[in-house]
Amino acid sequence: MSEKITELNADRLTDPSRRKLLAGTGAVGLTGFLGGGIWSLPADAFAKGEPGGSKLLGFDGIAASTADNIVVAEGYQADVLISWGDPLVDGAPAFDPHGNNSASDQEKQFGDNNDGMSFFPVDEHRGVMAINNEYVNEQYLFAHGGAKATSAEDVRKSQAAHGVSVVEVQRDADNRWSVVRPSRYNRRITATTPMVFSGPAAGDKALQTAADPTGMKVLGTFGNCANGKTPWGTYLTCEENYDTYFGTSQSDYKVTPQQKRYTLKPTEPERNWADFDQRFDMAMNPNEFNRHGWIVEIDPLDPASTPIKRTALGRFKHENAAVTVAKNGHLVVYMGDDERGEYIYKFVSDAQVDSANPAANRQLLDHGKLYVAEFTGDAAGTPLQGSGRWLELSWGKNGLTAENGFYSQADVVINARMAADRVHATRMDRPEWIAVNPHDGRAYCTLTNNSKRGDEGMPLNPANPRPNNIYGQIIRWDEQGDATALQFNWDMFVLCGNPIAHPQGVNRGTPNVTAENTFNSPDGLGFDRDGRLWILTDGKYSNKGDYQGQGNNQMLVGDPQSGEIRRFMVGPKSCELTGIAFTPDYKTLFVNVQHPGEEGDSHFPHNSPRPRSSVIMVTRKDGGVMGA
Repeated sequence: MSEKITELNADRLTDPSRRKLLAGTGAVGLTGFLGGGIWSLPADAFAKGEPGGSKLLGFDGIAASTADNIVVAEGYQADVLISWGDPLVDGAPAFDPHGNNSASDQEKQFGDNNDGMSFFPVDEHRGVMAINNEYVNEQYLFAHGGAKATSAEDVRKSQAAHGVSVVEVQRDADNRWSVVRPSRYNRRITATTPMVFSGPAAGDKALQTAADPTGMKVLGTFGNCANGKTPWGTYLTCEENYDTYFGTSQSDYKVTPQQKRYTLKPTEPERNWADFDQRFDMAMNPNEFNRHGWIVEIDPLDPASTPIKRTALGRFKHENAAVTVAKNGHLVVYMGDDERGEYIYKFVSDAQVDSANPAANRQLLDHGKLYVAEFTGDAAGTPLQGSGRWLELSWGKNGLTAENGFYSQADVVINARMAADRVHATRMDRPEWIAVNPHDGRAYCTLTNNSKRGDEGMPLNPANPRPNNIYGQIIRWDEQGDATALQFNWDMFVLCGNPIAHPQGVNRGTPNVTAENTFNSPDGLGFDRDGRLWILTDGKYSNKGDYQGQGNNQMLVGDPQSGEIRRFMVGPKSCELTGIAFTPDYKTLFVNVQHPGEEGDSHFPHNSPRPRSSVIMVTRKDGGVMGA
């Protein structure tokens, strides 16, 4: 549906680094750069910290790479902490490089395709990491090397490689971390682990199945993309592409409008679990589909705890959950729905965080208001900046009524996409990770790309100004220091591009994109305590055509004030770099290498016969703080 554009008279940002970037013919034809602040500098001023450059970034940017290994900035080192298939819990066998480990083995081993993660300190030298295992590469998981499961055992093995791995780690005197085995903390949470629902949708008829007529219990989590971390020390794992696991062999099965809105394609699922597990057969168990697409809370320091799906946060393709505590004490969670043309959401708790009683905070995520963002342009017509507001998604308000198909708050959160449609929120270019600057409270969101932007039904808008957006952008918004505010101002931190392939025009990118740091498809995002913005990519790695000179997927670091961005790390072939976690002293950075060799061109790590997703630990050779 087309956007409803509403102008707001909110105060505009006055930050000197605010983007006044592209002029020309408005959002459709952004052809030239305006001056002002750092943007009046030549593009090469951003290359190596020259005039106008950053004093926050304490390393030299590195060149792009197409090698099948990890490259990091000079003065740093990168090592593998743990890889898919490594033993995790008691009785786990070693990884079999020929793929002959059983489903039972995989339940005890580290999961596949690790993504978002968080570090939870136990003491100065020990910690527990919760690490998402988003999906599997079947050609490497199965000994037969096929793209589909051929038996119930194959499906069980695939389900066992999904979910979350909880891992205890310890540091030695040289600041080197290793996995603790055995450990009472180590456990696997998979696609078959018992969980419970809480919040407004718990028990709703749309969540009830023959196996669970109460609608209160559910098995498993999968499609776990990124993550969040609560102030009371729990882990939030986010269910993203869950729709791709559901199918049916019933040829006349009719997809409902709600299922279609959640992109269900039951005759062509990416994984054929439904062939051997009736739970995923839409014709037999249509409500099972509604029981996924949530944020799941896990206590990594309590191995006996039951994971909880927190329904008040809404159901959609969750990328991550950026958690912050507002100045007034209320908990705020920013969330993106990672699909082309979807939305950015915010949850605000009804009660305040009680720092003196962490147990009292366990219900904060069940009671609060869910909002969705509307971005509008600058009243003066300046591109790449504007204002916006948060639109409330509460039953009975803003058209979310029985007359429009919403009969309760459960209906609103189960069908959050349709609720956001109803209030005319702004359709974005695949909202992925969101991160909050610890110094000024501004939230940054990666909009990774959108090849359909500009097509019929997905028109350009001020925050998503490029047709066929193959490079993506990072947008940020300012709520004037109040994360619970309902109005905000926004601007563009970077419009990604490639000045090598496109010396001029909108695909060149904003001036802080140079031939030395060019990248596409920003995805992962995180701040360190000093305010450096760490950016990870999940894009095209052909290194030719539009992507000439960009090499493999990479990690970059940006300075929010100067706008400078430097390349810090490059991953091996065909991988995505994703997930980011720091130790409390910020002397170790953990990052994930996901799906290396998905094109059949990698033997990472250690010349492995089957490439293996891995957690990487990066440290400075002099033992200093990362990035400083």
